[in-house]
Amino acid sequence: MLGDEDLKKLINSNVLVVGLGGVGGICAEMIARTGVGRMTIIDGDVVEASNRNRQIITLASVDGQKKTEVMRQRLLDINPEIQLQVIGEFFGEKEFIGLFHDNQYDFVVDCIDTLTPKVSLIHYCYNHKIKFISSMGAGGRLDPSKVQVTDISKTFNCKLAYKVRKRLHQKGVYRGIKAVFSTEQPDYNRVREVASGPKKSVIGTISYLPAIFGCVLASEVIKGLLGIKK
Repeated sequence: MLGDEDLKKLINSNVLVVGLGGVGGICAEMIARTGVGRMTIIDGDVVEASNRNRQIITLASVDGQKKTEVMRQRLLDINPEIQLQVIGEFFGEKEFIGLFHDNQYDFVVDCIDTLTPKVSLIHYCYNHKIKFISSMGAGGRLDPSKVQVTDISKTFNCKLAYKVRKRLHQKGVYRGIKAVFSTEQPDYNRVREVASGPKKSVIGTISYLPAIFGCVLASEVIKGLLGIKK
């Protein structure tokens, strides 16, 4: 699909993917399969059986292992020549500042599902004019045809996008954030409370929707790296 010149651009590109869940895992894999030469992957979580319905790296054989290590092995199996920086920790604002001080990325992908670090990453990239794209919520939805790419100011029917917009408004940012979201109204009957972790509740997710989000994100990254406008 791509000629030598475009492949050379990808080989010389450096991409950061933060969050390796249902969206971020498939996104990182599609970026690697397209030929990007350098990647940093970040996630502080481990593989759990409950992830198996939607996360590309999740198998019974790797339960309890760090997501970053499972993804490292998978990406190197796809492309043994890829240069990987693997960080198996949860990041906040200070950690992101240090990361960007030490690394220069051609594109950043936000697949974080926790609000505070998500907004920190978005705001940093926005302020420093780093190319990036952010994933909004994929849970509670069934229709892949409703997934779109737009400015975050134009998102709707998404509580995560609403909360991100609200936090960004407090920082004086109203637009200029490219986001992947679904126009479909989520089924909030699928929400359940959780006893531990950073989130108070989670919403049920179908197998294929996060993968659709991840593939759309990867598409935007590759087009952005190659300067393709359509």
